[in-house]
Amino acid sequence: MCGIVGYLGEKNTKEILLDGLKELEYRGYDSAGIAVLQNGEFSNYKAIGKLVNLEEKTKDFITKGFAVGIGHTRWATHGKPTELNAHPHLGESSYVVHNGIIENYAELKKELIADDVCFLSQTDTEVIVHQFEKNLKFSTNAFEAFNKTINELDGAYAILLTTKSEPQTIFFAKRGSPMLFGVNNEGEKYFASSDTPLIGHAKEVNYFEDGDYGYVSKNEIVILDKNSKQIKPIYIELSKNKLSAQKDGYRFFMEKEIYEQSAVILDTLMGRLSDDEIIFDELDNNIFEGINEIKLCACGTSYHSALSASYLFERYAKIRTSVEIASEFRYREPIMEKDTLFIVISQSGETADTLETLKMAKNAGLKTLVICNVDNSSMVRLADATILTRAGIEKGVASTKAFATQVTIFWMMSLYIAKIKNSLKSEEITRQISLLREIPASLKVSNEMHEKLKRLSKRYLHGHGFFFIGRDIFYPLALEGALKLKEISYLHAEGYPSGEMKHGPIALADPELFTIALLPEHLHYEKSKSNVEELSARDSTICAISSKEFDKADDFISISKCTDYMLEFFEMMVVVQLLSLEISIRLGNDVDMPRNLAKSVTVE
Repeated sequence: MCGIVGYLGEKNTKEILLDGLKELEYRGYDSAGIAVLQNGEFSNYKAIGKLVNLEEKTKDFITKGFAVGIGHTRWATHGKPTELNAHPHLGESSYVVHNGIIENYAELKKELIADDVCFLSQTDTEVIVHQFEKNLKFSTNAFEAFNKTINELDGAYAILLTTKSEPQTIFFAKRGSPMLFGVNNEGEKYFASSDTPLIGHAKEVNYFEDGDYGYVSKNEIVILDKNSKQIKPIYIELSKNKLSAQKDGYRFFMEKEIYEQSAVILDTLMGRLSDDEIIFDELDNNIFEGINEIKLCACGTSYHSALSASYLFERYAKIRTSVEIASEFRYREPIMEKDTLFIVISQSGETADTLETLKMAKNAGLKTLVICNVDNSSMVRLADATILTRAGIEKGVASTKAFATQVTIFWMMSLYIAKIKNSLKSEEITRQISLLREIPASLKVSNEMHEKLKRLSKRYLHGHGFFFIGRDIFYPLALEGALKLKEISYLHAEGYPSGEMKHGPIALADPELFTIALLPEHLHYEKSKSNVEELSARDSTICAISSKEFDKADDFISISKCTDYMLEFFEMMVVVQLLSLEISIRLGNDVDMPRNLAKSVTVE
């Protein structure tokens, strides 16, 4: 998601910061800014849109001699993409950049406003700099104030802060969001949120661990760990390949994005969970007043997440739910009742067919909501309300983390509506919230699992096709698994409800038909198992994914013992993504850029 750069040295600080931000463009952003402290004075520039706009604003700004600078590319979470919301954020005499989300920002902001602090932005980040300056008034030095400040923050962050009281210093802290520090033989010092901005500048880098904090000045490097024990930097030689650095050592962006899902879901959940309720600050509760039906409309992977949502909304929120393929819905002259909440789902917010259905709903007078990953996109601007998924940019055309974040949002939303409608007991909502907190752990990819799938993939390169089968909410996951495989491997794959096999598709069963069977222990296991046994009896090759051993399986992929079927859902999602990836790599395909496909479909 957002990108951070920092620099201490005597070269043209502006150019170093801008060049570093360019190397972070692949992460996605909607605004950018820099702050430079030189000779005791700050120069600050911000711009919305692409970096060319920031370059234009800074074209007459030049630094000579030693300076301290920080820069940031922002992917909006709290607040629209505006110059006021862009980083760096200003206090009375300090600037801060920040990746992550401060969960308790609302409480801190309330206290600061009571102390007559004036806020300029809608962001959570701005509380950091004001809290620091509040603490500075009662501290013996800036580092003491910074230490107090980070101890008062809840959430995830990578922070760089500069202040006039220490004009040759950058203060830093890292928890749950990546950041590294680099040095070279010329005494220059660099910070960044990934390797690429430092390639060609720093020779060696230190990767900060969670809980690390400290400061770097012209003459000092001070790093403390989470126990406030001073530690020495551990320098590692920096890669010289920028594309490889963007991939963080993974073979493809898609592989990297599968691994990122655990961290991305933390961003999706952050600030939205309390002990006993879901918090969507983006929504006004009256959006559900008079609503008797929810209609979900989407294409492709987003359609599959919408299908998943229909099970959750009806099961937990007890509200009638229908799901539409946007490209079909546009042309069938649908009946649109005003007691319907119309929800569109799109990663980009620009999907042409889905955007047109949103316009239809608006024209019919329906309340509208968009689930999207890009703030200020066409759908976000048009809909009555928006929930951002916070997935960060996806470079792989075949979507992975966008699907994971959409399903997570829908699970939360089903509980949010259930609370309003009193359709679930408070104890059950509390239980479900505790399960939501377990999703990141369910999405972590183990080396053992990945190696098994690499070995297994060589058995699935030939044959006349794949069935992905599942029941209930695992049917949409089967559809998504089949879509992932066909997108990147070019092999024929279909997703089916397990119970539909005997109504026709089982005629295809033979040893060259591969069945990927989703068998969750906690949802219709015996019924699903029976359906798979029907295929096994017809000699189909069975690959079963479950936490329970299945003796009819030719191949068995074991997932963790989970306490709920939704955690099984996320574990199985990772398995089908990785299996598709490894089959495609063995076939020699370009996984990130599959033929005939585009990332954002902006035509009919």
